Amino acid sequence: MNFKDAQKDMNFSYFAGAPGVLVSGLVWCIAAFVALLYSNQLSMLVLFFGGMFIHPLAVLLSKTLKRPGNHKPNNPLGKLALESTIILFVGLFLAFYVAKLHVEWFYPIMLMTIGVRYLIFNTLYGVKTYWLLGALLIFSGMLCILLEASFIIGAVIGGITELAFALVILNQSKSKVLTVE
Repeated sequence: MNFKDAQKDMNFSYFAGAPGVLVSGLVWCIAAFVALLYSNQLSMLVLFFGGMFIHPLAVLLSKTLKRPGNHKPNNPLGKLALESTIILFVGLFLAFYVAKLHVEWFYPIMLMTIGVRYLIFNTLYGVKTYWLLGALLIFSGMLCILLEASFIIGAVIGGITELAFALVILNQSKSKVLTVE
């Protein structure tokens, strides 16, 4: 499978990743809501455990949208998708550790971590919009730290940004006629 065919397969199979971005945005929003009503610690746990459901729910949503929800077994980009999740584990470790010292930095660190991972998604799906999404999340995380934003602000930014971009990416993917051989 050549590179362009691998991207087309990933793009078609997972609706360009839009369902994952949508579910992730919802997890961020739920985490923000939990921070507002309960506690910062519970909010961080919601993001952590909710994050575990992003991929399975995104696959289910892809299938609901009449896409396969899985790529071809010989697609080499499938490995990159899996390998890039290591970025999340490193970011989570840093965010949880730093939160012990400065709780307001948990979400900014996660914004930057997830932003870095989204930069890879252009390679996975062939959708340059992920560069903008990644850069925006990274920049937002940096601003939250520099401007000493309150704890909940990063979660709200993450949720709103991902929900908006999920709609953009979904629309872009629907407007393209993708044929996978």
